[in-house]
Amino acid sequence: MDGFTPAPPLDAVPPGAAFSEAPQPARAFDPGMGLAVARRTVLRPSDHEDFERVADRVAVGNMALLGRILTRAEHCERARLRNAIASGALITSGRHLQHGDADQPRRNMEVFTNCATAGASFTKFYLLLNGAGVGRAYDDDLCPVDWGEAPELLLYLAPTHPDWPRDRAALHRFGVEFGLLRWGMGLDAFNGTEEADVRAFLARELVHDLSRVPQDAVRHAIADTREGWARAVETLEAMAFRRERKRVLLLDLSGIRPLGAPIRGMQGRPASGPLSLLRAFIGLRREVIEAARDRDRAGDALRPWEQALRVDHILSTEVQVGGARRAARMATKSWRDSGALRFVRLKAEGGLWTANHSLMVDAEFWARLDRDDDEPLTRHAKALFQAATACAYINGEPGFINGDRLEDVRTGFARQKPATAEAGSARYAIGAGAALLEEVAHRAATTIFPVTTNPCGEVVLHVTGGYCVISDFAPLLACPVPLHSLTPGAVPEHVAQEWDARMEDAVRLGVRFLIRVNRMDALYAAEVARTDRIGIGPTGLHEWAWARFGLGFRDLIDEARAQPFWQALARLSAIAKEEATAYAQSLGMVPPATVTTIKPAGTTSKLFGLTEGAHLPPRRQYLRWVQFRGGPDGDPLVADYAARGYPTRDLETFPGVTIVGFPTLPLIQRLGIGDRLVTAPEATPEEQYHWLMLLERHWIGAERGNQVSYTLKIATDRVGLEAFRDLLRAHQPHLRCCAVLPSRPDRDLGYEYLPEQEVPEDCFRSIVAGIRDPGVAEAVDLARLQCEAGVCPI
Repeated sequence: MDGFTPAPPLDAVPPGAAFSEAPQPARAFDPGMGLAVARRTVLRPSDHEDFERVADRVAVGNMALLGRILTRAEHCERARLRNAIASGALITSGRHLQHGDADQPRRNMEVFTNCATAGASFTKFYLLLNGAGVGRAYDDDLCPVDWGEAPELLLYLAPTHPDWPRDRAALHRFGVEFGLLRWGMGLDAFNGTEEADVRAFLARELVHDLSRVPQDAVRHAIADTREGWARAVETLEAMAFRRERKRVLLLDLSGIRPLGAPIRGMQGRPASGPLSLLRAFIGLRREVIEAARDRDRAGDALRPWEQALRVDHILSTEVQVGGARRAARMATKSWRDSGALRFVRLKAEGGLWTANHSLMVDAEFWARLDRDDDEPLTRHAKALFQAATACAYINGEPGFINGDRLEDVRTGFARQKPATAEAGSARYAIGAGAALLEEVAHRAATTIFPVTTNPCGEVVLHVTGGYCVISDFAPLLACPVPLHSLTPGAVPEHVAQEWDARMEDAVRLGVRFLIRVNRMDALYAAEVARTDRIGIGPTGLHEWAWARFGLGFRDLIDEARAQPFWQALARLSAIAKEEATAYAQSLGMVPPATVTTIKPAGTTSKLFGLTEGAHLPPRRQYLRWVQFRGGPDGDPLVADYAARGYPTRDLETFPGVTIVGFPTLPLIQRLGIGDRLVTAPEATPEEQYHWLMLLERHWIGAERGNQVSYTLKIATDRVGLEAFRDLLRAHQPHLRCCAVLPSRPDRDLGYEYLPEQEVPEDCFRSIVAGIRDPGVAEAVDLARLQCEAGVCPI
């Protein structure tokens, strides 16, 4: 927080008066799914929390980031912030709901950032370990490391470590962990041949006698922290960058806590142990370092950008295997690169499943598709579009991001970043990797696309590294009266005025909340100080449009008919940007480079049953399948839900994972919208593209806006490949970005697991009728699902 120490304003009047200072009761979670998500990701079980206590600690932690004794006005703001969160009108990201408390000033910002980018594999790994979604540009000119020049890599785990396979059962587990045994083989079928194979693998892949390691080898003991794991990758990547192929690096994993040990910073969740990281380094050695050398000798070199892509995939796989962290990534590549065609086909070839792949394109790319000349770049653009759409028609990837429309490129702001590396924090000081980061920064100063996006595409960030902290506000939940007392589209004037005031206050409080997060210690502190980037956006738009204005989806895309809605949204956008500038300056910080966004809001919106971000409701009634850790040592919630009649199923394709099905009737159904409801499969692609253009115009705005994260589903049983291509060419050039996902009816997909499974109404009723609730405050019955808001449409 150095550099941000202005005197507190004596006469400051904080926003939020509509929420008052007296503690207000918290909004109840949506029955079933909402409470399940809260129990899994928000509520701290050791503290027996309810949402009131969550709002208390999150507000206390955030205001503590001011780093001083609060003024009377700031105490007042903290109380109002607490009430805005408790009401659901301000839904901070799940990371804040999970981790926010009085200790927040002593933690690193990475734990609280949703979105990030990285210019090297070790920084990407570190950010993933902290739970951020990370984007990276794999342009030819931004990947200077040839992993074929890495040192000889030796790996050591002390035989005294609890996870060392010293007996037959442990040897079996080791074989399972490393994929050496047939899928599903139990200990009883683990015979002498398999045991010998596992022992041979151990002998081949691990060092057993440290005395035989060369004296001049670089020896690195891996610390049992996120920073320690990242430092190990930094050491290896820096040596590859320096082309130290003839040297030896020994990585010692003996200091890593064993499997199952609690991680204090993750609310006691179990550690994955050293075998996960060991598997990552073995994968790097085999699949990248050795592959790069073998292909080089064969004359078919694995180019540095593809090496980097594979390194990041291997590392992020192990982050995800940790169980308590996600591994969300965006992989982008400039359409002008010679390797762009290879990039397009990589996802379709299989294996690289941990990242969303997108091409960075621009107006010239789209223009060349309409040209008749025979210039090499025209031929390249056309071949690329044909290949990309052929792949995307199957699995939705790669997508297209209009890099020249992103805010920083459009304004030239990205070019103002100094071409030097300024990374490092109190928790993680950059060491051997500093020269690599400096080289990437130097290259970024002249690259065509100096920015990229986070995995969900809603934030623009510099390719060398940056963050954005993001949050939702829920206009519907700012309503000052019970929803069942309203007639949609005929809200009394006094209620409308109070509703609008509470929305405005929620936006202002949310903007200030996010700016305070930017005061935390961070790896990219210099970039945070330069940009002060934030992203706030609405969720539950369709419920608000119906309850407040009486507008359904098809009304909303008639801009003239829906003028009151769009005017209200534009007014809130202007308020957010005005508050961001004023509050940042009052703290001695720069005005945020970006303010508005619309994030997916997939988790937080479920807490209260809202449609997610900009998305339409996906189904009319459905089972929402949620993943839990299964098996004898799995999450105890699974047995609890099964005993009460929720559908459960163990996945075969994901061993150790059990899914629980939650009957979900969207809140918008419960608001009495009836036949005015339009679900995502029912809206045409043209209608959805128009919806996004209106959101970009009225909410994102002409200046200081990020993007809208949106997945537009194309029904391939109704839209052929050529029609799919025509849709993209007609609409995609006019947006910043939009993910287009071909889909078929659930019954035709053949997947073992889909997050949402539509069920007929009679089947839905039967499932709901079978759910029992023995007094655990999670009542789910059809009457409750239909009438929670006081309106019973069915």
